[in-house]
Amino acid sequence: MTVMLLNLALVYAASLYARLLSRPAALAETGVRYRPSFLPALVAALSLTLVAGLRNNIGDTFFYMHSYQIETFTWATIDYSKDFGFNILQLLLKQISGDPQLLVFATALFTSGTIAWVLYRYSRMYELSLYLYITTGAFTTSMNGIRQFLAAAIIFAGTKYLLNGDWKRFCLLVLFASTIHRSALILLPIYFMVRRPAWTRQSFLLIGAAVLIVLGFNQFMGTLFTVIGDTPYGHYSTFSEGGANAMRVLVAAAPLAIAFYGRERLKSLAPELDPIINMALINALFMLIATQNWIFARFSIYFGLYQLLLIPWTVKLFREKDRKLVYYLILIFYFLYFMYECLISYGGLNYGSRYLVF
Repeated sequence: MTVMLLNLALVYAASLYARLLSRPAALAETGVRYRPSFLPALVAALSLTLVAGLRNNIGDTFFYMHSYQIETFTWATIDYSKDFGFNILQLLLKQISGDPQLLVFATALFTSGTIAWVLYRYSRMYELSLYLYITTGAFTTSMNGIRQFLAAAIIFAGTKYLLNGDWKRFCLLVLFASTIHRSALILLPIYFMVRRPAWTRQSFLLIGAAVLIVLGFNQFMGTLFTVIGDTPYGHYSTFSEGGANAMRVLVAAAPLAIAFYGRERLKSLAPELDPIINMALINALFMLIATQNWIFARFSIYFGLYQLLLIPWTVKLFREKDRKLVYYLILIFYFLYFMYECLISYGGLNYGSRYLVF
């Protein structure tokens, strides 16, 4: 836990310094007109990469390391009908070293490095987005669901294509990510949904559908697993880890409530932000459905990253004299949520590493 808290402090301090030294840059995609200073921003990204890359526990890290160590990967034995991209990655890494720490470090470098790069380019407040990357639990989850978060980072790298409507390149990225984790294919139809204006009839239909699913969850699950029973995801019909904590729904929904209340002003400040708002909305809806069965929270891995871009914009929706207070409240409440997640949800998050020992 000490390493995680030190990492949070270093990442926030370095990224804040990067924003304070920011320089003008015309980034029309989300209305951002300043780019953080590169070197302190790089320090923040390196801290994230080193902490994630040098661990040897948290979630399923041990099992990935064990599999990497005992499995033999060859071009002939890879099953190309499944998530073969990750096996190809392991095959290539094993040409360098059989030490499983290499796999952990390589996936951490790409995952956290890519996310930090996207936030560097598109966030309204770089330090706040990185702070939220940690305190919302996304950083911790990236060390748990390694494959799926790697796929999510690949898709997140295509934020430019999502914002400017380049569906061909975005879909190619999704197809590439699906070789790492097949669930990434859900982003193909989602792309065309989120490219519509925010807070239209579609938005409220989605909210209504999510509420109906929650109310009639047993019937919904029965129908769903009848449809996917013969697919690789049919085994999830026996999944019984319970539902997501309602606090997760609140954390996902709160920035959306502010964005809805200030939707007219947000539209004038950043009219290109609609796809980000829609992605954050879908994230909240998946979390709502996940209160009935935790398996649906796994889909929020793909959508939760976009709220890291949305939340800093919500600060601008308040009166100028109130913005500093709102900013500090975000820091305080998300830190409390982070501590709650680490100490209660994870039962005490114990970070382990052969290299980072305090």
